[in-house]
Amino acid sequence: MTTLAGLPAFLAYFAVSLALTALYLATYLTATAHREITLVREGNLAAALALGGSLLGYAIPLSAAIRYSGSLLDAVVWGLVALVVQVVVYWLMRPLLPNLSRRIDEGETAPAVLLGAASLAGGLLNAACMSY
Repeated sequence: MTTLAGLPAFLAYFAVSLALTALYLATYLTATAHREITLVREGNLAAALALGGSLLGYAIPLSAAIRYSGSLLDAVVWGLVALVVQVVVYWLMRPLLPNLSRRIDEGETAPAVLLGAASLAGGLLNAACMSY
């Protein structure tokens, strides 16, 4: 029965991807000056757009890391590289968008959309660079 022969590897990679995503969220939520989860729970669309773009911006290169890695450890290393890149994208956007956290707190969607788009662009470029 070869249909499920890859199930152990799938489960290992999926578990690692969930753990890396949780680590990414914990790191990103700590790195930002605003409290996205609380804001999203309160219905703040700007926070949801920024955080959603960031999460997708991380998931894209993480999926590339899994796809192109030679081993689970290799995928973890490149997943951590993707994490660093996404946090750097956030820190690079802060000077370009004055008072970014306050503006997201106040529900301004324009800077949140740009931050989310920058996160997606960073993730796409990151993923492309992993296809060596």
